[in-house]
Amino acid sequence: MPEVVFTVEQAKSMRDQRVPGHNRWHPDIPPAVMVKPGDTFRIECKEWTDGQIGNNDSANDVRDVDLDVAHMLSGPIGVEGAEPGDLLIVDILDLGPVPQEVGEHCGQGWGYSGIFAKVNGGGFLTDYFPDAYKAVWDFQGQQCTSRHVPGVRMTGITHPGLFGTAPSPDLLASWNQRERALIATDPDRVPPLALPPLANGVLPGTATGAAAEAIGRDGARTVPARENGGNHDIKNFTRGSRIFYPVHVPGALLSGGDLHFSQGDGEINFCGAIEMGGFIDMHVDLIKGGMEKYAIRNNPVFMPGNVEPRYSEFLTFIGISVDHRDNSNAYMDATLAYRNACLNAIDYLKQWGYTGEQGYLILGTAPIEGRIGGVVDIPNACCSVFLPTAIFDTDIRPNAEGPRRTDRGQVCVTS
Repeated sequence: MPEVVFTVEQAKSMRDQRVPGHNRWHPDIPPAVMVKPGDTFRIECKEWTDGQIGNNDSANDVRDVDLDVAHMLSGPIGVEGAEPGDLLIVDILDLGPVPQEVGEHCGQGWGYSGIFAKVNGGGFLTDYFPDAYKAVWDFQGQQCTSRHVPGVRMTGITHPGLFGTAPSPDLLASWNQRERALIATDPDRVPPLALPPLANGVLPGTATGAAAEAIGRDGARTVPARENGGNHDIKNFTRGSRIFYPVHVPGALLSGGDLHFSQGDGEINFCGAIEMGGFIDMHVDLIKGGMEKYAIRNNPVFMPGNVEPRYSEFLTFIGISVDHRDNSNAYMDATLAYRNACLNAIDYLKQWGYTGEQGYLILGTAPIEGRIGGVVDIPNACCSVFLPTAIFDTDIRPNAEGPRRTDRGQVCVTS
């Protein structure tokens, strides 16, 4: 096993670890450990809410979750010799749930997916599903099942939802400026257009005093992807992947977490992936001056690994950029088109006895493939959702006999 350079005791909060992680992006968060180019090592990770979600049959914990503390990141990992303008090469060698452990903490043999309430962040379809729901998934090797979504068994494509390097002071200031400007266009929107820096709930790593106060005052929230990487939620960031991260500060300061057992393209529930604590094994190296050399300046570039579930048959749902509720047409809106493709898939699954909430969580957790079909044929963008048929215990393909509706219960709801 590689050397563990960042340890996590799953029974403890990230705040109470021997070396705590952090939950904001800021250049002044000190490195938790230093590694060298060419090193291979293991990072242990806490579930992203720091253990607020339980293995139970209620969605009250999803409804009441404190998002001020998200995400719990392991690190930063400093890389000797890394300088601004370099590219940090990260190879994902292995990752998974907490090894050889079964217990009450997320990642110890189980994970969860959730639909967040609209007032608490919502999700891709929050106008259609404004309340909080949850499903708990049990792991069996590479496969998972859920007592809350019966009739589905799928092979996961484990991956980290969130990894990135620290921003420079100038880059951090640019994030805060542009996101505050966006919020100002509709400051009372629910859910909000963006999340500005927030001192409440901040975890500044090992920083103390004035440095910790500055991190709380100016540190960027970890919810979106940005130029440093961040919360990409790309399901193909799995074993065998190689990522080229821009380096903005000395040492690169790599951090991450938000591990997922399985997820579909888009993580459409917001907490749509099957969340878990666990581990990730990495190898790092550097390309000196790589940002300019390869014009990799604004976002990371990655090479996906060859590990993914072998699903060969899909039922594919199409959406266009029309709001069917009022028959209004948007111009080449791929987001609206993808939303409609998802809604069409959910409506279809309801004919087989799944509730809308179960269908929504299936699309968030199963390794669906989301694709842009066309963005040139005015006025309608066209997107599609490829849903693997083999994950279901019944043949869901259309046939002359019609769908066989089965009562499949319901996911966790709030009281």
